[in-house]
Amino acid sequence: MQKMNPTTPAPAGASLATTALDSVATISSATPATASGSNLRSKSGERGNSSGPAYAASKQQQQQQQQQEETTSSCKQQELQHEQPIAIHYLASFHEICVVTALLPLVTLFTCFVTAYIFQYDDVHETHCRVYNIVPSISAITGVSPQRYFWRASIALHIGPRIPIAFVYKNYYRAQLARLAPSLVPKTSWLISFILVLNCIEIAALGGVTYISNRENYPVHEKIFITFMVCSLCYMLATIHLNGILNARKTLNAQQIQSIKWKKILFVVSILSTIGLLVFFAKHRFYCHDLAFSWFAFFEYLIAIANMLFHFTIIWDFPSQFMLIVQGPRENLTQYLAAKPKIN
Repeated sequence: MQKMNPTTPAPAGASLATTALDSVATISSATPATASGSNLRSKSGERGNSSGPAYAASKQQQQQQQQQEETTSSCKQQELQHEQPIAIHYLASFHEICVVTALLPLVTLFTCFVTAYIFQYDDVHETHCRVYNIVPSISAITGVSPQRYFWRASIALHIGPRIPIAFVYKNYYRAQLARLAPSLVPKTSWLISFILVLNCIEIAALGGVTYISNRENYPVHEKIFITFMVCSLCYMLATIHLNGILNARKTLNAQQIQSIKWKKILFVVSILSTIGLLVFFAKHRFYCHDLAFSWFAFFEYLIAIANMLFHFTIIWDFPSQFMLIVQGPRENLTQYLAAKPKIN
């Protein structure tokens, strides 16, 4: 029996089998590692997509594009604004408008009185008592023709500007609330709104008394006249009280002192005239005393003139303001109006 030499090479079949087994083992042992490596790469790739440099760069590009779009749109808006500058269509002195508005009914009333007294004496002095009378009432001189149409046209022109003037006063008073103590602001704000309501009712009642004459419908005319009287007196008193609150800690100039002084004087005249009017109206209505209606008419003229002059004090409240009608973009108008002086 022949002995095997340790250095003798193994048979070819054995070496091939061993090599095959080694390769199978190597492949089988490498497969899990390769799979786990691929899983790690895939997971790391997913993380890279969400938090890697590439995603951050794409997000930054999107933000830059949005900023560019916003900048482009703002530039276009600015170009449009520059293409549409502010245009002033109407500029008028608010002082002159107020003077004309206040003096128009006063001049018209005087004209109606003179013409009716000279040319229609019997018509304007007629009363239900048929007693001696020398002073016709306002309703009498504005109830005959052609003075009726002249007076109505005058009041129509007078009422038109008075409505925006009422709101100008409201904004003027509200602009002064900033200097009041916080505890006074709610009450004062309510008083400003109340004054606006009284002013609007007074304006409406003036129109009603004008266009509904005592000859056409005396009961309605009388009720509207009473409404006008009450609202007028309450408006005067509330305005004086409001000015006292707003100007308590303020040094007034000469024009403001003049305005407040005449407001108080005209309010006292209105109160005294109202008392006289009621007394002589009762004497005329229930007792038909001679000249009672003349005294009633006299106090009626005083009330009307005092009311007109009270509103005429606006020339001291707004001495240098202007009324504008402008056209332009809202942003440009805001910048334009922001440069206006502040109210002290």
